[in-house]
Amino acid sequence: MTNELTRRQLLSAGAAASIAALPTPGILAGAAAPAEMPRRKFYAILSLGRLGFQASFPESLELTVKHGFEGLDPDPNYFASLGDDALKHLLDDLRAKNLRFGAAGLPVEFRKDEARFNEGLKNLPATAEILQRAGVWRVSTWVLPCSNDLTYPQNFRQHADRLRQCAQILADHGQKLGLEYVAPRTLLRSQRHPFIHTMSEMKELMVAIGTNNLGIQLDSWHWFNAEETDKDLLTLRGPDVLTVDLNDAPTGLSLDEYRDDHRELPAATGIIPVKDFLGSLVQIDYGGPIQPEPFNAALRAKSLNDACTSASAAMKRSFSLL
Repeated sequence: MTNELTRRQLLSAGAAASIAALPTPGILAGAAAPAEMPRRKFYAILSLGRLGFQASFPESLELTVKHGFEGLDPDPNYFASLGDDALKHLLDDLRAKNLRFGAAGLPVEFRKDEARFNEGLKNLPATAEILQRAGVWRVSTWVLPCSNDLTYPQNFRQHADRLRQCAQILADHGQKLGLEYVAPRTLLRSQRHPFIHTMSEMKELMVAIGTNNLGIQLDSWHWFNAEETDKDLLTLRGPDVLTVDLNDAPTGLSLDEYRDDHRELPAATGIIPVKDFLGSLVQIDYGGPIQPEPFNAALRAKSLNDACTSASAAMKRSFSLL
């Protein structure tokens, strides 16, 4: 991913949004919901960075089709290398394959010093313009739940100010910004001052930012670690959610012991109630991207193709619970 994602060094660059609201049959669509339940509108994304792998956009596209995913991460660097005709051809090909984009990483390091933030902010309009050309309108980032230097109020004010500037630039390009809270207690306790780590706190930050192009990046892992329930999810509307990560938790650990970089593929252990989580997304009519983000050493030890096979099976297994 871009250099602002220091928590996620496994993530590759790129990622934000949907090119068109097209039906996406794919192999995953076989998991039909019961007759009394609405059908899911969200679509499974192959996000190789979240699996711990890197590949070119053409390679990612080939794997997306091969393994039955319904979309993939956008790659602004690759898009920038294409002329207008080549980009149009690519987007036409994606539409013909009924594929859509996931949500893209905000290429601004807003968590550290002012100079680094200003440098990223200066370059944001160019990236936003490239994403806009590709029809990408979902951009997302995460908020570190602790700080050694800033108290909660100081950190809150800095986040509101810096993310407001980012959101305003994205709004100029027709894009929305999704914000993810991070909840594991081991990370919360890793620095002197705790910070935002729940959905309700993230909503407060969004109000303070004050732009009308904000949403939440949900993650079943953080939802679980924050001890939230389906009732919390049902306070949202579908458009309030920009993108979703789907994960399970390791067995044999307590909430005090979970580490952010040790997770499981969705519906692997049953520790996280994936069925309830996905069912709530159906109820609020969420229609955006959803992708596994397991941060799992055993998965990374596999070949790229085998890892994609495992990720696809996990998503199919999860969707079959609906």
